Amino acid sequence: MKFTEIVNRYVAFKQSMGMCFDTEARILKYFSRKIGDRDITEVDPGAVLSYIAGTGPVTSFWHRKFAVLNGFYHFATSRDYAISSPLPKTVPKHPPPLVPYIYTTAELRRLLEAAETLKNQRRLPGATLRILLLTLYGAALRISEALLLTRGDVDLNASLLTIRDSKFYKTRLVPIGPRLTAELHAYAQKRRRLPCPEGTKSTFFATRVGTPIKRSCIEWNFRRLCTFAGIRRCDGGRFQPRIHDIRHAAAVHRIVAWYRQGADVQRLLPHLSTYLGHVGIAGTQRYLTMTPELLQEANCRFERYALSEVNYVQ
Repeated sequence: MKFTEIVNRYVAFKQSMGMCFDTEARILKYFSRKIGDRDITEVDPGAVLSYIAGTGPVTSFWHRKFAVLNGFYHFATSRDYAISSPLPKTVPKHPPPLVPYIYTTAELRRLLEAAETLKNQRRLPGATLRILLLTLYGAALRISEALLLTRGDVDLNASLLTIRDSKFYKTRLVPIGPRLTAELHAYAQKRRRLPCPEGTKSTFFATRVGTPIKRSCIEWNFRRLCTFAGIRRCDGGRFQPRIHDIRHAAAVHRIVAWYRQGADVQRLLPHLSTYLGHVGIAGTQRYLTMTPELLQEANCRFERYALSEVNYVQ
């Protein structure tokens, strides 16, 4: 049986069980195109390893492709479409986890200033890029969530954003503060002057001609912003500061603020988890990269606790 046909059956099987399976389907279909329209028994281990390994160092995506193909071949062999799996028997260790870059408030201000002053941005007004960055930080959104917002999802009278079909395929409500509401209201006035072909279902953040903004456009412009603002990673991290790291920074800054307010951080963590759209606290804890500022606040909290215990014993 042709490899492509089995891929289609496998994807349909997974999606019939309620799984999104979009990324996995793209991985399988890209590999199918790469090897050509051949029988599954003709796929040799060398072609599989070449696809998984690529040309660069081992990354987490190496393991992602391996896992997807491994699941596919389990499906194929269990149904006698294939006799055995051509996947490599030796799997390299996972690379160290990615450490997010936590922007300082001064760096975030420089990014916003750069967005206002940087000209000739690809199909994107500076005002749009600036308000998009403000929304990513002020509402701690994923870039994909922000770009999918429609005009109907942004309720400025209630200071509420409706995030639909997020990473975990759920919809959540995200309340926003008065300053971000005011900024979004000013942008909404400008947005009304752009084409809205689908009415309230038109994307809230739009290009100069009113069309949805592509993520690649945002990534390209963001790299220019970082260069213009002089923001560069020098701690040996594998990646330069990313736009997704703004969400990480928002989470860390919120924890620091709670410490300074004397709040019960452990009690409030589930609230932060819900706000971010995480399934559980474990997902939120991965966002809380230790920074000198956060470490100092945590140490101060512990010192106050330790001193109170000493005084109690005395």
